[in-house]
Amino acid sequence: MKYTSSLILLLMLCALSACEKDDICSNDEPTTPRLIIRFYDVAFPNDDTRKQVANLRIQGVGNDNPLENDSGNTIVATDSIIIPLKTTDSVTQYRLHKEYVYDDNETPDDTSDDSVEGNEDIITITYNIENVYVSRACGYKSIFKNVSINLVPDSNNWIQLIRAVNDNQSVEDEQQQHFKIYH
Repeated sequence: MKYTSSLILLLMLCALSACEKDDICSNDEPTTPRLIIRFYDVAFPNDDTRKQVANLRIQGVGNDNPLENDSGNTIVATDSIIIPLKTTDSVTQYRLHKEYVYDDNETPDDTSDDSVEGNEDIITITYNIENVYVSRACGYKSIFKNVSINLVPDSNNWIQLIRAVNDNQSVEDEQQQHFKIYH
């Protein structure tokens, strides 16, 4: 009997020692931040009054799907955007299409007569990636250092000026804007 109770006690101790805290990554844990851009009036480059972009559509270069805002819309009038950066490359490109209108000529099954109106500019974002350990449950997050944005010139750029908020701009959180675009 003494042997049986000792064996049961030993098994219970082994079972309890095998338990460990659940690893759950909560929504409060920091994750890889997105780039925050705000739009301003080019006529007042020293003023902090934002200016909306009408019917803005954002799509990654090489990506078939446009970005959606928090409400699930792909075309918005807005004075600020939050866009993700690639964590597998040090360059991300986006098409920013102002006054975007898609006309299917009332023939949704025939795409040969469809047209897109508006003015599209392409921005190239370059950066260095640094992976930072968050926790065992969440793993790593990427932060972006030495971020810069360049406009791909075309014959009709609606974007006139791009300014970083700080010298040697980094993207480490989503608490404040990172760049200003004047149009």
